[in-house]
Amino acid sequence: MNIGFYAPMKSPRHSVPSGDRAMARAVMAALTDGGCNISLASELRSMDKDGDADIQRQLVDAAHTQIPGVIEQGRREGWKAWVTYHNYYKAPDLVGPAVSAALGIPYLLVEASRARKRLFGPWADFARRAEDGCDAANVIFYLTERDSEALVRDAPAPQSLIHLRPFLNHSTLPDASTRDGAMLSVGMMRAGDKLASYLLISETLAALPHRDWQLEIAGDGEARLQVEQMMAPFGPNVRFLGRLSAEDLAQRYAMASLMLWPGVNEAYGLAYLEAQAAGLPIVAQDRPGVRDVVQDPVAPPRKGVSPMARRVHTLLTDEKAAADAANAARRFVQDNHLRPAATRTLMQALNHALGQAA
Repeated sequence: MNIGFYAPMKSPRHSVPSGDRAMARAVMAALTDGGCNISLASELRSMDKDGDADIQRQLVDAAHTQIPGVIEQGRREGWKAWVTYHNYYKAPDLVGPAVSAALGIPYLLVEASRARKRLFGPWADFARRAEDGCDAANVIFYLTERDSEALVRDAPAPQSLIHLRPFLNHSTLPDASTRDGAMLSVGMMRAGDKLASYLLISETLAALPHRDWQLEIAGDGEARLQVEQMMAPFGPNVRFLGRLSAEDLAQRYAMASLMLWPGVNEAYGLAYLEAQAAGLPIVAQDRPGVRDVVQDPVAPPRKGVSPMARRVHTLLTDEKAAADAANAARRFVQDNHLRPAATRTLMQALNHALGQAA
């Protein structure tokens, strides 16, 4: 089965790693496991971070220029369906709806979101185009319960909405962590929600009853100096690893004792799944998005940092509690968040959509 595939926010071939790139690659791999031949239909990055109307017009023009060639490619290769990963108001799918309509094939979205409040303001045009993409989709796979709320509310008949759990691009679990290393935090260093998570980490560390601990931080970014200033009171107890390759990060998971990342406004966070797959207990706040991928989040944000500090202390001092949490984390990922389960979900819906289109 030949499929056209597109990731408007970041191409799966993009040189900079990110969770979005990782999920795009994972979706392609899952479809391939299901017997699909994937053609990357476009590498146009439709991302507008700043709400710039001129940039949005340029991107729309670039998409219109590409569309005839993509339609011709689809006809030549005999695409049976189109799959887009991640359509939202800052990076709408400007290509897929027109191509799918021209070819008369099902149009499927993985991780789409609706944001009606953005129909007014600097992203108004892009938000409208993201809404149009959602309206055009035969099937939308939602990854989190938070995204499903608006999708269910505004779904046109007879659109299918299907829960696809966020998943790792692996068929099996890695070896379990020895858990004899430092705590680990994994996150980009940038202003906003990421910096807010780092602030909560520093407050959690300050609330621990002793300094008999080590924390390693994997990540980098323009806010690194601010993060370093937050962690300065802890001296050598905190070590900065910088940006790590996937292989080097896997080595850190294989030794770490636990993962500490509060998860302020995380969409979901693949790092949570990677850590739990290695058997790391997670210390995170119980937030939308986080609770979709964390086996045992600690407490809602209004409870403050005290529950996180207590949980860290327990996991560092109670070996049975840590071992139980580690085993539960691995079972959670094994049962729900590996590629075979995603392949089943994707292919069942794709085959159903093809049957309806026949």
